[in-house]
Amino acid sequence: MAKERRKAVLELLQRPANARCADCGAPDPDWASYTLGVFICLSCSGIHRNIPQVSKVKSVRLDAWEDAQVEFMTSRGNHVARATFESKVPPFYYRPSASDCQLLREQWIRAKYERQEFTHPERQEPYSAGYREGFLWKRGRDNGQFLSRKFVLTEREGALKYFNRSDAKEPKAIMKIEHLNATFQPAKIGHPHGLQVTYLKDNSTRNIFVYHEDGKEMVDWFNALRAARFHYLQVAFPGASDADLVPKLSRNYLQEGYMEKTGPKQTEGFRKRWFTMDDRRLMYFKDPLGHHWPHGITIVTPERRFLLACETESEQRAWMEVFRKVVDRPMLPQEYAVEAHFKHKP
Repeated sequence: MAKERRKAVLELLQRPANARCADCGAPDPDWASYTLGVFICLSCSGIHRNIPQVSKVKSVRLDAWEDAQVEFMTSRGNHVARATFESKVPPFYYRPSASDCQLLREQWIRAKYERQEFTHPERQEPYSAGYREGFLWKRGRDNGQFLSRKFVLTEREGALKYFNRSDAKEPKAIMKIEHLNATFQPAKIGHPHGLQVTYLKDNSTRNIFVYHEDGKEMVDWFNALRAARFHYLQVAFPGASDADLVPKLSRNYLQEGYMEKTGPKQTEGFRKRWFTMDDRRLMYFKDPLGHHWPHGITIVTPERRFLLACETESEQRAWMEVFRKVVDRPMLPQEYAVEAHFKHKP
């Protein structure tokens, strides 16, 4: 009987909706929450174990199954659970994949099953109200020390602001929603909740690095920024569908790493720089001088020619592959509009 029950559960994995993890989309899930009726991957099963009052998990292949549990899994499955627990997910809310950081996946799972934010829309207020303020730990530009700073996000003003003092009248920086991006960078920042916010100032790219000890708080900030971007883009491109706008809300970088570059005259020494491929924009940031790296790349733009150098051949190939994919991808009308904005800026 035990083998038959396990076989019955395994057969449920043949249903198309059950062929991928209900939470992150990873293929071939081997675990299941027998209280929620979903099939999940090993990584997400670890998160489910942290909410035992809501979810209890079993291995599909190794654990013993009871008749009532098999019947429940048969009546539910990922398709039914998705219709229940994801019925009111806002279009701007970030749905993590298997490659995303632990924090995003954990808060997505808790939001769905524990807090049930997507069956009770009134619980989405922290990131959908159009205004948010609070304190985040921000890394100082000069000494790298993290200090508590007050942040204010206001869709009405189309900006994210932060203040050096809680009683300060004027913000230290104003980051316009129009050109803002946010991406989680726990390894780079050295904290599991670390967020990198990129924005434009005087037509130059700037970064700030922030975190909050409370994971929910940090992900709420992230989704509030995405919501503000979404509402801005709806106004800027009134004919665009949600499917067109959602990929523009925030971006994970296509490639990051050290390369070396020389100056515009190509006679200066090579300097080690940290490069980031952000959609169609290649950015670099200062870092300590290094030795001369042998694996070169030349990028030609209308304004100048950039000579870069990678430390290893594999890194050179990785960067070249990303460059080719971006160059070969047709530009959208919205992207031409953005480029025109940059070219006509004084």
